Amino acid sequence: MTNPITTYGLTPVPASSSTLLTSYPGPPQHPTALSITALPIPSTPLATRINAYALSNLTQQTYNHSRRVYHYGLAIKNHRFPEWEFSDETYFCACMLHDIGAMEKNLTSTRLSFEFAGGILALKVLQDVNADGDVDVNSTTGLDGADADGDIDAEERMDKGQEIAPQDQAESIAEAIMRHQDLCSQGKITALGQLLQLATILDNTGAHESLIHPSTIEDIAKHFPRMKWSSCFVGTIKREISLKPWAHSTVLGEEEFPKKILGNTLMAPYE
Repeated sequence: MTNPITTYGLTPVPASSSTLLTSYPGPPQHPTALSITALPIPSTPLATRINAYALSNLTQQTYNHSRRVYHYGLAIKNHRFPEWEFSDETYFCACMLHDIGAMEKNLTSTRLSFEFAGGILALKVLQDVNADGDVDVNSTTGLDGADADGDIDAEERMDKGQEIAPQDQAESIAEAIMRHQDLCSQGKITALGQLLQLATILDNTGAHESLIHPSTIEDIAKHFPRMKWSSCFVGTIKREISLKPWAHSTVLGEEEFPKKILGNTLMAPYE
């Protein structure tokens, strides 16, 4: 029987990236140069549906960012954390939905910070093939039909040929999305959430560049261009804070974080 803790990335790991990297000694060899074809997206019905949803509900810049985060993260996981056994499908869905709350219609439809709104929306979308792209914190999250163990009956995992996520998987993804900007120095986070953080921060600020080969970055950026992503993302952060001065994004520094993004020298050649 599948272990949901390992399959869906719920294994607890240090929340601090520096503590994590010290706790998990890396292999002696440097990261291998990989082409994007060596880091494929999953072809499962759920992944295919979520990819189509992302294409319809994200801006092109955000979609490209989400794809880069997936491919960077997969390269990092394969090289540095091969013992993390969670499925590529789970990580892919987390990547493609992690910024859904930052889309304009979702920023303006709730008082929630975009990560939390995005996690709630992702939980709904993952378990409801008919979910739209809007945040509605009062709507059902699609958990009807769960069995006593919190999973979805096999017969109910298919609707019009499109798979929905079991509750354990959906909740792991939602947790990772809600915490993807929760850069802590203490405590724990799920392995899925930590990989999402590492890859997101790599793309946004250039941190952790030693975890991936420069040629891998170049090939991924070629296939999914940044399209001035740094200035785009800074604009989104400032937009959210103007709407919600209490937003969780402020914990990263209202001035400091945008400066880090705009000062991303690692990704500057691809802007």
